[in-house]
Amino acid sequence: MFPTVREVLALDPVRHGGPRVVAGTAGLDRPVRWVHAAEVPDIASLLSGGELVLTTGIGLPGDDPGLRAFIGELADVGVSGLVVELGRRYPAAVPRAMVAAAERRNLPLVELCRVTPFVRITEAVHGLIVDAQLTELRATEEIHQRFTELSVEGAEPAEVLRQAAVLAGCPVILENLSRQVLAYDPAGESAELLLRGWEQHSRRIRPTGRTGYDPDAGWLCTTVGARGQDWGRLLLRWPSGELSATAPGSPPTRLTILIERAASTLALGRLIRRDAEGLERQIHRTLLTALLDHTRPVDEVALRARALGVPLDRRHLVGVVVRYRADEAGAGAGAAAGGPAGQARLRDLAEAVSQALRDADLSGLASTVDDQAVGAVLALRDAGEEEPALAAFAAALDRVRLDAGPTAGRAYGAPGAVIVAAGSGVGTVREARRSLIEARQVADAARRGRRDLPVYRLPQVGLAGLLHLLRDEPRLQTFVERELGPLLTHDAEHPREQLLGTLRGYLASGRNKSAAAAAAHLSRPAFYERLARISRILRVDLDSVDDCLSLHVALLALDAVRDG
Repeated sequence: MFPTVREVLALDPVRHGGPRVVAGTAGLDRPVRWVHAAEVPDIASLLSGGELVLTTGIGLPGDDPGLRAFIGELADVGVSGLVVELGRRYPAAVPRAMVAAAERRNLPLVELCRVTPFVRITEAVHGLIVDAQLTELRATEEIHQRFTELSVEGAEPAEVLRQAAVLAGCPVILENLSRQVLAYDPAGESAELLLRGWEQHSRRIRPTGRTGYDPDAGWLCTTVGARGQDWGRLLLRWPSGELSATAPGSPPTRLTILIERAASTLALGRLIRRDAEGLERQIHRTLLTALLDHTRPVDEVALRARALGVPLDRRHLVGVVVRYRADEAGAGAGAAAGGPAGQARLRDLAEAVSQALRDADLSGLASTVDDQAVGAVLALRDAGEEEPALAAFAAALDRVRLDAGPTAGRAYGAPGAVIVAAGSGVGTVREARRSLIEARQVADAARRGRRDLPVYRLPQVGLAGLLHLLRDEPRLQTFVERELGPLLTHDAEHPREQLLGTLRGYLASGRNKSAAAAAAHLSRPAFYERLARISRILRVDLDSVDDCLSLHVALLALDAVRDG
């Protein structure tokens, strides 16, 4: 943001002197931090770099070695250039030794052919510098204001990075301590090229200090964390070829402030986030939700998953859903799925699933997918690994949940019992949605059955499970109405005499009338009379195996429709 030597030479007071560049043209784009007039040979010791030195040469050494040493000292301290006014010491041109030394060090050396008041040059250049500093100050203020607003709003990491990329005009990447990409913004560049081989590339970026710049890699980097617990790095790509006025070869101070403020915003957001999930889990949830709801292109989901360390391309993918067999709606306030206790219960299950994936050495995405279930997409190398991988995952989940407490078992009917369901394996990311949906349907259906299996698949859901999968099918609902409609109407009109329960008990007892009457706490004549009324209302023969089978299927279908 500071003027360059080339821009200074274009100013009217300098052009009045007839400037002529005699050496160091390669350095004309160096920024000028200040203008300093000097007539002593040891001026370098008083400079700090970035200055444009003006001189008439009257105090410079008279021998070639002295001139070469003078040029070398200026170059070593990092001055932007040297302007020599001809006439007083050098009538027609500066010495060749000075020109050769400046050319070797790429130090711009400029002759002024006419007498020029240095004060006019100083005023003009310093005016540009002050304007640049004001611009820098306004940019810094905008950075502070923007990230303060993001902190107050509780912005997601993706939004923080988007704003950082907009303000910097450079790609920005947030990674965890394992060098896996959590979020990024390519600033209009190719995301594929930016993230390709990221982990290996990131490990070669070695800045000095908590915030530092690696000129070889071209990345400005700062550590992200708070309260002594670092959890990631924020990186901004700034090519080292772009010069800075404050320290040539390093990014402008504005970018350092920007990346540190962005890192602080990310750290603060993580501290105050009400959800206890880790940032990685949030990214997993975003990607799984994108697969299920088509909110992002499949290619983008695959790209982000690969950057997170979960390659989905050219993998055999299996959707898995884990859920509790029984809801805890009766366990007290807040235990239902939407309440705080229900959310905490689901988070515990999500953490258990993630830990089981790690323990089973499986790669995949895992997070909650709704208010009742945790979903996962396993990424396997080939279809032959599917069954062993599912078995290993189920066993690992059992161990993790057993370690969590005595009520965390998976056995049928146990408190906190869970169901592990898997969909059909697929070969592309685009088909992963189908596998996940199938797994969710199988998990819902398995809750209606009474079998206890390590992993439920579609062929194992049973009749009740099959009817649950078909609960939204109009033809199934028509079947239920045809078989049970008159009886349901009767019960609605006679609330004190519920015959549907009598029919259910009779069929559940295997059509044993005596056992059913005892279970209903009715005398046999009273129970037989109820069966007779049911037979008349439905116009069926309750001694017929076919009629009773049809009614039994209709009752199961009614349960599936009502529970849907």
